[in-house]
Amino acid sequence: MVVEVSRLEVLDDDWTRALAIVAHPDDLEYGASSAVARWTSEGRHVAYVLASRGEAGLGDVPPATAAALREDEQRRSASVVGVEQVTFLDHVDGAIEYGLALRRDLSRVIRRHRPELILTLNRHETWGGQSFNMADHRHVGLAVLDAARDAANRWIFPDLLEEEGLEPWGGVRLVCFSGSPHARHGVDVTGFLAAGIESLQAHRTYIEHVGTDPESWLREAAQAAGALLGCEHGVALEIVRP
Repeated sequence: MVVEVSRLEVLDDDWTRALAIVAHPDDLEYGASSAVARWTSEGRHVAYVLASRGEAGLGDVPPATAAALREDEQRRSASVVGVEQVTFLDHVDGAIEYGLALRRDLSRVIRRHRPELILTLNRHETWGGQSFNMADHRHVGLAVLDAARDAANRWIFPDLLEEEGLEPWGGVRLVCFSGSPHARHGVDVTGFLAAGIESLQAHRTYIEHVGTDPESWLREAAQAAGALLGCEHGVALEIVRP
């Protein structure tokens, strides 16, 4: 990821409930989970929602087997940073479609969890430079923005209220994108990087498949963001206000 600024502003901390929504297991652990570790240590509530189980992400491992492995690793990873609520939505890994079905599912979980802050992953075409961002990330990121508004409007997906009893929720004040090349804000995670590294290491099967070195990758990114925040370690975030 390439951040295109010389300084990051400190993210507002006047909130108590967050919902993290991403496409796959491990999406949150490539940087953002260090911020989650800080937030839960401060007594803030954070829950995770995964659009898929990452079943297409282990090469020749059959999807059913991969899904079970990756779900278990995601739950272990979340517990490292103080998150106990992890929900999987069963969209198809590698073929997550932007559209009404995804927006409805995300509106449902937003109404159910009633967050003030939503954390998700880079929705842009690249990570900065020429590294192309896959469709699942882009589609989920865009749907998160739309669902944050949809969840507040009782006339969009009225079945959520009429059939499921989920009242509209207009309390989302911040949508935060990790991994964005357009980050302008950040979170000081000094003292919480070790938890972030451990949370990524919990995805052992996936890491062995892709050959990532969790500690060096996360430490380098955290040091770069920290330098822009004026601290030792940081997480860079792009902020959108719905």
